Amino acid sequence: MIFQKLQEFRKSIYEYLGTGKDAVFELMDAVLTSPSISSYVSLSMNPLFRRKWSSIYEGLRDSRPARGKLMKLMVQEIPTEEQPCLAGDNSVWLRPDAETLKERGFHHGKDESIGVGQSYSTLAWIPRASGSWALPIKHERITSFETPVSKAAFQLKQVTKQLSVRP
Repeated sequence: MIFQKLQEFRKSIYEYLGTGKDAVFELMDAVLTSPSISSYVSLSMNPLFRRKWSSIYEGLRDSRPARGKLMKLMVQEIPTEEQPCLAGDNSVWLRPDAETLKERGFHHGKDESIGVGQSYSTLAWIPRASGSWALPIKHERITSFETPVSKAAFQLKQVTKQLSVRP
């Protein structure tokens, strides 16, 4: 029963990935099963990625995921028998050498240093049962017009609209 539910969940995700869905789906499997990721080339060497390494770039370029539908699919997996626990996180991806990267800004790094890159906001469901995993529901770049708090509040508002109980 659990295996069938997982297959249905994966099929739903696949349908929402857009035109590059074959390559992106295999890329997702490679990411999930790789012990460490050093580059796209290392991902292309994963046995679950059965394409040429250049297909990663083509798939990412061509894929236009239905983000709203994917979010609704993730929210449907949250049990609502009790009040769900949602957690937000802000992380920075420092990219000092990416001079043409859209909306690069100054951010605090891991060691309290300041670097150039982009900031991301993630909202996830945290199960109350024991364990150390979470279900990411929204993961988006924080633009130069937003703050981490305003982005997290916006994401929380979007997810809360889809839930039948207050988180």
